[in-house]
Amino acid sequence: MADKKPQKPYRAMALMTAITSYLVGPVLVGVLAGRWLDGYFDKSPLFMIIGLFLGLGSGIYGLIRLLGSYLGEDDS
Repeated sequence: MADKKPQKPYRAMALMTAITSYLVGPVLVGVLAGRWLDGYFDKSPLFMIIGLFLGLGSGIYGLIRLLGSYLGEDDS
């Protein structure tokens, strides 16, 4: 057990922070923009739901690209 590789805690914390920001950030922006558009056009839950799904989609897309580059599967 003395031949253990050194762990990289800062890299793991940076990855977890990036994952959290990709999941929370776009969803929050989408919901807030949707609520603002709902108030502007007086269409109560419509734009908030659209913003939620757009935020989820963009967050998941960004998360897939982040994990692909982290794992070395970057195809760009």
